[in-house]
Amino acid sequence: MKLFPRVLLMLLALLPLTACAASPSTPLTEGKDYEVVANPGPFAPLAGKIEVVEVFGYTCPHCAHFEPQLEAWAAKLPADVRFTAVPAAFGGYWDSYARAFYAAEQVGVLKRSHADMFKALHEQRSLPVQNVSPQELATFYANYGVQPERYMEALRSQQVDDKVKAARNFAQRVQVPGTPALIVNGKYLVRGATFDDTLRIASALVARERSAGKAR
Repeated sequence: MKLFPRVLLMLLALLPLTACAASPSTPLTEGKDYEVVANPGPFAPLAGKIEVVEVFGYTCPHCAHFEPQLEAWAAKLPADVRFTAVPAAFGGYWDSYARAFYAAEQVGVLKRSHADMFKALHEQRSLPVQNVSPQELATFYANYGVQPERYMEALRSQQVDDKVKAARNFAQRVQVPGTPALIVNGKYLVRGATFDDTLRIASALVARERSAGKAR
């Protein structure tokens, strides 16, 4: 799978936000601000909810930089919007950390550990990006009160297998070009030039979906 060129993203990150981000009132343009998903459908449809999915990778430095801003944005979403983080299962070490995400969810520590996993990889460097072992992951999650044996059991469970498969199938179906990627209601793939721009576009697409729902 083709990923966003890191050099381009690094250069964009150095630009002032006002240089790339349009005004919140700027009309959206297909092909510039978003792509229409050719094979649409939410990741986990729920009646009465507009879904916003982030396809992310713990090992992705851009995802780590985006996380605090995204978390603050998601916390303020209206009640009719459901935000869902979906780990990218692109193979190799991506899959290892996708499994780590779902195992943490299964043992009930995901909310407490999610942001810390980014810090462990990108700030503290206490976990390896590649070739992380189940034992290393179990040691990390032991910090949240999870017995290593229990975590290892979750990590190797059929439930986690099924969730990683579903995450992989979703990313392939909506054709995410890299991480982080926001998909609104399974219909629109956001194409922001900066993190601010990405969230502005996502908010506008959520409003569009809300209006479309009222019109039906």
